[in-house]
Formats: sequence, structure tokens, C-alpha cells
Amino acid sequence: MAELRIESLSCGYGGEDIVKNVSLTVKGGETVAIAGPNGCGKTTLLRAVCGLIPPTSGKIFIDGIAAADIPPKERAKKTALLSQTGAGGDYFGYTVMNTVLMGRYSRQKGSVFSETSREDIAAAERCIAEVGLSGCENRSITELSGGQLQRVFLARAFAQEPEILLLDEPANHLDIKSQNELAEILKRFTDSGKAAVGVFHDISFAAAVSDRILLMKDGKAVLCGKTEDIVRSKELSEVFDTDVSAYMKKALKIWE
Repeated sequence: MAELRIESLSCGYGGEDIVKNVSLTVKGGETVAIAGPNGCGKTTLLRAVCGLIPPTSGKIFIDGIAAADIPPKERAKKTALLSQTGAGGDYFGYTVMNTVLMGRYSRQKGSVFSETSREDIAAAERCIAEVGLSGCENRSITELSGGQLQRVFLARAFAQEPEILLLDEPANHLDIKSQNELAEILKRFTDSGKAAVGVFHDISFAAAVSDRILLMKDGKAVLCGKTEDIVRSKELSEVFDTDVSAYMKKALKIWE
């Protein structure tokens, strides 16, 4: 079963630590949400876990192995990152299929397109179906809506066949129906013994999909616990500097 262990991790950019002494363990079968105000280090933490930036101190372990000792291509078989996406300009002209096939690189001996196998195609088709885009394989991603594009990048992450899925604002651009479908997709993923770690601004969505929540502020871990405990904690309002519970109750009152 998958396991991610972060021990006393600090990391950042240009010699300045954005994340400061954060520890977290995530086991297969669970989704952990990372929540906190803008600029608190949530995305930076994910980038360190998937190897995009090095720690300045502390360690990351993936399935009990120090991440620093895992070659990048092997690490990509264990962790996949769904990052925040814009309009897809970096992928101008690529089809949905070609974009998803990029996720197969770590499973191939050479480059993505020169050695694409039937197995790769079949895997990409399964991932495209998983995110509800069957029939769109040959469409250019520049023709897609923001929500559809987000699904394409999720399919690309699934194509890596990771044990640990890292999600940075995965509900961006998704309507309510698509958010509900994303929650179901994540549930199927973790039910298979894999782990998911997601950064969320929408605390209600984070609560809906997570088993546990890590609260962060100013680069530090404030509190981590079961979702039902975190949403009732005083620390939640302290982290966001507002009465989160009162806001949520007021927003939902119209449905009563």
C-alpha cells in the first residue's frame, strides 16, 4: 500500500523558505487535503514532494524510500502532479490523446511519441474514459472548456499510474456536476489502496473529499486531523482569519 512521509520539511525559492518544518504522513486508502490562505506554502509543498524543487532541510519518503534516492523517471511512476492550469497555451495544437500520452513517459524506454505502444494507447484511452472524455481523443485541447482541460490533465496524471496523486486546486474550472464526479474519481483511486494529497481553496469541497485536513499558515503546519474534527476546530477560523463556520452556515441557509 502506498505511503508518503514528509519529515520536518523546509523548502522554497531563491534561498528563502516558503515551507517551514512541515511533517505529514499519508497512507494508501486516504485523501488528505491541504488548506490555508493564499501564499501559505501549499503548492510549494506539493512541488517539493514531486521533485520539482529540492528541500533545504528535512526529508521525503515514498513507500519507505528516501525520495532523493529515487531517480526522476522512477519517481514519476510513484507520484503524479496535477498542477493549476491556465488556457493550455503550452500545449497549443496537441490533441487530447497526445496530451494524455505525455503521462506515459515514465513507463516507456524512450520519448513519448517515438515509442508509443498499444499498451500506452490502451492506458491513455482508459484514463480519458475515467475522466469522462471518451470521444474527445482527437480534439485539440485549444477547443476545450476550462473544465474539460482540467480533466485532460487529470487523465494525463492517471496515465503515469502513480501510487500517490498530488492535486493542486483540482476543482478549478469545474462546475458542480464535475466536482461531484471528481470526488467519485478520487474515491475510486484511494479505494484501490493509493493515496491522494490535494491543495484546496474551497474548504467545503476539501471537506467533502478528504479523510484528513492539514491546515497551513505562513508556511507552517498548524493542525492536522480528521476532517470532521478540523472543520469544527477553532484553528480553522484562526488560519483563515475569519469565522469559517458562520460563513458556511450563512451560505447554506438558503437551502434550508
